[in-house]
Amino acid sequence: MMKKFLSGLIAGLFILTSLAGCGTQEAADAAPSREFEGTTLNVMLAYGGAEKSFEKFTEETGINVEYIEISTGKALAKLQAEEGNTSSDIWFGGGVDSYISAAELGYLEQYASPEAEKINPLYSDKDGYWTGLALVPAGFVVNNDILAEKGLEAPKTWEDLANPIYKDEIIMASPAISGTQYAILNGLIQAFGEEKGWDLFSRINENVDVYAKGGGEPGPKVCAGEYAIGVLAITGSTYALESEYPVTVVAPEDYVPWTPAPIAIFKNSQNKDAAKVFVDYMLSENGQLNLREADARIMAREGIDVPEVMKDLDVSKLVEQDVLLFGSQREAMLEKWAALAGEKDA
Repeated sequence: MMKKFLSGLIAGLFILTSLAGCGTQEAADAAPSREFEGTTLNVMLAYGGAEKSFEKFTEETGINVEYIEISTGKALAKLQAEEGNTSSDIWFGGGVDSYISAAELGYLEQYASPEAEKINPLYSDKDGYWTGLALVPAGFVVNNDILAEKGLEAPKTWEDLANPIYKDEIIMASPAISGTQYAILNGLIQAFGEEKGWDLFSRINENVDVYAKGGGEPGPKVCAGEYAIGVLAITGSTYALESEYPVTVVAPEDYVPWTPAPIAIFKNSQNKDAAKVFVDYMLSENGQLNLREADARIMAREGIDVPEVMKDLDVSKLVEQDVLLFGSQREAMLEKWAALAGEKDA
């Protein structure tokens, strides 16, 4: 089943890559509804750069968007503390594990957007609780100056990160907070197997000084020279760092973990109809193009070209994984992780 899953994913990505540069894509003719002009939607956001596309959505619909940036792990904990009684309408981006858990807890609204017909089903929940906006791969960013100063070579694989020469040189986020980091943890344990996977993370843990409290921290800290190596999501914004700082983005040569970046409507939303307009827009051709322009990613909608900056990513290295396990294994896996990381992830 998972071989078929990954084969379908890779085939889809190769098709998208082959389409890149074949012509200019035209946005859909249908204009979004202005029926809810003046309504304000509140968004929990874990998708860097997406706020730029919110401005275009407001221009086209008259619906205002207010957002708070919050990692999906923190968002799920907040939802559980509130028993789903959130004031937010939309959940946007981040790791899929928290969405799966939230759906099981009854916090998400089922919604089958008409635009979802154009979304690769490998990116979406079959029951309509969440739909993928994009695919987010993960890898490393390295500070070339720090590595040169210390006589170190850049890591090429996950096993390399366990080399004692990188003691205290690595920063990564807590998987209990960052959906991307949890996808890395779960995906690599699926790839390596339980025993080898946990042994690998135990050895990598020896080289990590402290775990960041959000997926957005490793990149800036590596750019600032605080650490030589950061583990993080790879997007257009990550590659853009190379033109501003002495850093290089590294796609691992062994496995590339990944997660769908979803969108969902909260069950408790007081603006569900306007929220559906928002979801439809973000899944539409126009919305997907605007999102890709805001931060270059591999978009979920069929026919949207793979961004030029992402075209060299070797999709054959994507982890063969069951994303449904991200939700069902989350509690047990994070409990085991807490014991492994100890005070470093307190």
